[in-house]
Amino acid sequence: MLPPIANRFVAGETAAAAFDHTRSMNDDGIGVLLNLLGEHHGDPVDVETDMRAYRQLVRDVSRADLDACVSVKPSQIGLDVSEELFARNYRSLVAHAADHDVFVWCDMEDSDTTDVTLDTFVDVARDHPWTVGQCLQSNLKRTRADLERVVDVPGAIRIVKGAYDEPASIAYTEKSRVNEAYRDDIAFLFEHRDRGIAVGSHDPAMVSLARRLGEEHGTDYEVQMLMGVRMDAQRDLAAQGVDVRQYVPYGGKWLSYFYRRVRERKGNALFALRAILGR
Repeated sequence: MLPPIANRFVAGETAAAAFDHTRSMNDDGIGVLLNLLGEHHGDPVDVETDMRAYRQLVRDVSRADLDACVSVKPSQIGLDVSEELFARNYRSLVAHAADHDVFVWCDMEDSDTTDVTLDTFVDVARDHPWTVGQCLQSNLKRTRADLERVVDVPGAIRIVKGAYDEPASIAYTEKSRVNEAYRDDIAFLFEHRDRGIAVGSHDPAMVSLARRLGEEHGTDYEVQMLMGVRMDAQRDLAAQGVDVRQYVPYGGKWLSYFYRRVRERKGNALFALRAILGR
């Protein structure tokens, strides 16, 4: 059973619990990305177990009256086993979801996986246009070239700053430089796209920039944030008419995810400490 201290960041251990949270968010005008927790599966049996769970999740989302889509990680659906298994599963899941009118997002993991992830996204999006979205990370020095490659691909693109500890030879390591790259990447998308833009950030300055660019270019976009982080801001943005989508993880592998969220920000750590102390 999920302890109360983790409820801020994880919806529960079951899809049913995640659906309950989704309904609550939908009532506040916020859509969700449902993610079954799990990554770095080296055993094909574990991969297939999660693939079955995702196929069922797609069917359940399709039947439910919810504003929800599905989010997966490459290493969860086969990339740590082989590139071929990942590509086959990515394509299979998107095709299954497209048949059920459910959108699929694919995260981006460390830099070693960027090429195969993008190659597969491009192929899948062209076969199933506007049913799939891909994340890119602005801290990588290669990302502008990647954006130029995929900007005309018929799939959504989410830009995040990047959370992986990459070497300075391939990534910007100073916060100011990452922010600069992130601003430039957002501006590039709004200049070259008329749909399919997602701004994955809790940074008020970046959210404001996206709003200004959206109004300037007349382009629809959405802001994506994590469950448990800046919840009041998410509700305020939604109330102001901004499309907001919240990343909602669930499942039995919640512990490592919870600790990662706590470590990321001082405010999260203080929240956890207060919960432990009962204050």
